[in-house]
Formats: sequence, structure tokens, C-alpha cells
Amino acid sequence: MYYYLNGTLAYLDHNTCVVDCGGVGYKLTVSLNTATSLSSKINTRVKLFTHLVVREDGVEMFGFGSNEERECFNNLTGVSGVGPKVAMSILSVMRPDALALAICTEDVKAIAKAPGLGPKSAARIILELKDKISKEMFSGGVKLESAPAKSAVSGNISEAAEALAVLGYDKNTILTVLKDSDPAMKVEDLIKAALRKLTR
Repeated sequence: MYYYLNGTLAYLDHNTCVVDCGGVGYKLTVSLNTATSLSSKINTRVKLFTHLVVREDGVEMFGFGSNEERECFNNLTGVSGVGPKVAMSILSVMRPDALALAICTEDVKAIAKAPGLGPKSAARIILELKDKISKEMFSGGVKLESAPAKSAVSGNISEAAEALAVLGYDKNTILTVLKDSDPAMKVEDLIKAALRKLTR
């Protein structure tokens, strides 16, 4: 019903904000990450993507700082046993790119850090979303542009390189951490190994 709201940020706390659009104040439930990004924008114009949830006990509108965050919310609430509150809890501790990586690398512990979510629910999220998220990351990710870079990677290594590019790493860094990798390794294992090198 509502795709986004574009108006003045009239009120904000840790998980709620009110956007004034033409004299009407819309109350939105937001993630902690979105609330943090809005903290300096009180009484200024903001644009938030929205999702309206209608239940028997009431109506609640959720707000998101980016369309990617809203898509993550929709993906999460599509998982059996994961409701809007749990989805927002996850998005409060993980940004969309970090969540996508955790799902692709089957990092149960990272997802289970969200309040109200246990290891079993985190594992279910991975099971139900891994294929979908992997396809989105590898088909919609940033491509490596130069011919030498493309020729330096192939197969699973190429997919791992695209995933790392989505996470913001530059082409030369990606090639450095992947150059000696075994092409027979699974994409998820290649990403994990690369991230271990990058975080040393």
C-alpha cells in the first residue's frame, strides 16, 4: 500500500520514528541501524521505505533506511517462525550485506546474536534463504571490470570474488586474497578463507 514516506522526521527513539507528511504523522517501527542513521536528522526531510503489516490485533508500519533493508525484512518474514519483530531484531544487529554474508557462509552464531533468536531459528533462516540470497548476491553484485582481473579468477573463485566486491572490497584486495585459492573449494569456504585473511 505504501512504498515509501518522504517527509519531516518529527520524532525518533531507539526503535520508533514519526514522519510528518503533509501534516499527518506516520509512526514507523525501525531497526536500531536505521534509527542510528536518522539520529542527526530530527526536523529535517527524510525518505524511508515502508512495509505495512495488518494483524487481527492492529496495524503496524515498518520503516527502512534503504530498499535493501526492506527486502531483507521481507525475506526474513517469509521464513517459517520468523515474525516482523524477530526480523527487525536481526536487522538491528546486522546490516543487509552482513546478513547476506552470514547466510551464504552458514554463520549460525552471527545471526543468533539477535535478541529473541536462538541457534535453531538462525539455522532455519540459513536453510530457507541460502539459495535465494546466494543467487541475489552473485547475480546482482558488483562485477570485476578489468580483463586481467576476470582472467585471474574462474568458477567458484569468480563467485567468491563477486561476493567480496558486494561487501565493498576493492578489486586488487580481492585478487590478492584469492590468488592462491583452490578452485575446487566451495564458494562459502572461499569467502570464509578470504575474510579470515582480510581480518588478520
